[in-house]
Amino acid sequence: MAFDKFLIAPLNSGLQRNVKPWLIPEDSFEELNNAYMFRGSLKKRFGSISLGTILDASSLSSRLRINLGATDGAGNISGTVPGATFKIGQQFSIGTEVFTVTALGAPGVMLTTGAATTHTYNTTTGAYVINGAAATTDCYFYPSEPVMGFANYESDALINEPTYAFDTQFAYHYTGGEWVRLATGGAAALWTSSNSDFFWSTSYRGATEDINILFTTNYNTTDRIRYWNGTTWASLSPATRTGAVDYIKTALIILPFQNRLVLLNTKEYVAGADKTFVNRCRYSQFGSPLAVDAFREDIDGKGDFIDAPTKESIVSAQILKNRLIVYFESSTYELVYTGNQVYPFIWQQINAELGCESTFSIIPFDKVVLGIGDNGIHACNGANVERIDIKIPDEVFEFHNDDEGPKRVTGIRDYYSEMVYWSVPDSGYYSTFPNRILAFNYRTQSWAFFDDSITSWGYINNLTDVTWATSAVEWQTAANQWNDGVDESYHKHVIAGNQQGYTFVTLRDCTWNAKSLSINNITESSGVVTIDCIDHNLRSGDWIHIEDCTGITELNDNNYKINYVDADSFTIDLAPAVTGTYTGAGTISLVSNIDVLTKEFNFYKSSGSNTYISKADFYISTTGSGETDDVGEITIDAYPSSSKLSLRDDSIATGTILGSSILETYPYTDKPIEAEQERFWHAVYLQSEGEGVQLRIYWSDDQMSDDNIPFQDFQLHGMLFHAMSTYEL
Repeated sequence: MAFDKFLIAPLNSGLQRNVKPWLIPEDSFEELNNAYMFRGSLKKRFGSISLGTILDASSLSSRLRINLGATDGAGNISGTVPGATFKIGQQFSIGTEVFTVTALGAPGVMLTTGAATTHTYNTTTGAYVINGAAATTDCYFYPSEPVMGFANYESDALINEPTYAFDTQFAYHYTGGEWVRLATGGAAALWTSSNSDFFWSTSYRGATEDINILFTTNYNTTDRIRYWNGTTWASLSPATRTGAVDYIKTALIILPFQNRLVLLNTKEYVAGADKTFVNRCRYSQFGSPLAVDAFREDIDGKGDFIDAPTKESIVSAQILKNRLIVYFESSTYELVYTGNQVYPFIWQQINAELGCESTFSIIPFDKVVLGIGDNGIHACNGANVERIDIKIPDEVFEFHNDDEGPKRVTGIRDYYSEMVYWSVPDSGYYSTFPNRILAFNYRTQSWAFFDDSITSWGYINNLTDVTWATSAVEWQTAANQWNDGVDESYHKHVIAGNQQGYTFVTLRDCTWNAKSLSINNITESSGVVTIDCIDHNLRSGDWIHIEDCTGITELNDNNYKINYVDADSFTIDLAPAVTGTYTGAGTISLVSNIDVLTKEFNFYKSSGSNTYISKADFYISTTGSGETDDVGEITIDAYPSSSKLSLRDDSIATGTILGSSILETYPYTDKPIEAEQERFWHAVYLQSEGEGVQLRIYWSDDQMSDDNIPFQDFQLHGMLFHAMSTYEL
């Protein structure tokens, strides 16, 4: 009997969980991890490269760091690091020598990868002493605190705005291929923040129209609102009434609107006491917000306030065209401009039941604003608010809410890839920091999940063209073309930062992840290798790639599956025997495992029949050129009749497997034309029968442990099933 053939292409629908897997469209997926829908295909998730000096193999320049000055002629330097956070996991570097803090003490001895004779650090006071390192060489300190925000300062430079970053204590400027602390002098240069108090920044005018100011807040009354004028930080605590008795301490949100600076959800000093007005809008005079009376409510035509007619807290806000949309906990309002300079604003409710609970989840578009609330992911068009996550209606309820979980949800729009990314904490695993990315393709309205730990997102522009001479990417493994627009100067990139202060550029056509974690220590006991990595945020079953370790080198350049021990340590599977003593500098990059489940296919369900699928042809992009060392493959498994019974595992156990269940993505040597093709059809024999057949496409543990396979690209453009109807139900 001849087989019927069923083509599934293009692939656009993505993750769908609002109905059972047998009811979702044929190009939908029940699970979609580390892959997403992109222009009609299933594509591996974005990769990343370290943000820093291009040829810095250790990725030290990608981390938020502080230059403590140069060593003397004998290679000596000492002092006290700035700030008030001194802890295990912090590092220093002098040239290529790296010092790692592994012990509490007053002082404690640091690990070193070099020849320094003295290397101590006091985790009580922050005092350090390093002797015998490289002479007259800069010494850098790595606070190893989470990245808490990025900002683009709207300076006079066209399409080349400086990029700033914040951790819990310091502000940094990315310049010269590295992060440099922004303004080291004065009390306003040091911040006081927790690892859930993110930084909101906005650019607006200064005392005159020609002066550009960056206003920043972390909603902390100790820090107050601060502004940067291109040279120094200054505090903004504007008086609200006569004599400066009452004044504004800080606000959750700062936005310029209708030629005034608007502050939302304020903390103020009123009549001798601190008070918080969670539903308040404070606004400055028309013009300069830095004038001494700019926020005075007792002078007509200056500043004033207007409280919303609700006791809910203001959570976030975004300008939509010429309208200011303000999100409360469970409702949405518009701050309407009246045109009356004495009473310039009024509140108008847009929706009474849908709001936002994550300040930094807001994503602006031309016609709508997206945000994540406690009961859905919403789009506001200025007239109404409605959910857009109908395909995945339960996912927002799976976010981890303990430990300030909603505050940690942050998002970004990737214009180049036409995607939105939100970092979210997973309720299935206790984690302080977000450990997943919810990805939304706004062209196809499709969803996916990526495994990664990102605390904050931002933008940065290429300063110069990227060439092969300056790129850290080897041309043999590059997925993009040498003249792609993404490599041109001033291209707008999405950047991300994580809980250890690493920063990296996300790239659609990069097939691996940047180094993003630092190894604090490695020990071995009874054959079990334990790795200390502060705030690693990994889960049992995650895969990592280890590099750069000194002292113990056997682990370098290999992939390992981890077993969670606690928030600061884990063990690894299949570790080789290790010798020596770890001396530091080891780095970790996450290895992303594609793991997707298709719908349950039954092409004959309308006739009440089961289905038998003999084989499936997969239309895939090539990962090679036909050479003998080409690699690239993925595993195809089949589950029958709404079960999760692996037919591949069963057939291997019984010796009845036909073929290998491996889909090779490189050209076959017996088909010379494939070496010249960008895409080709390759088959996998399934021999599966049931009420429906569901495919799992993934990298097995054997494939993940390979030092090449999981770093290859994977793109699936279509599937062709060879099937027939079997007996009637």
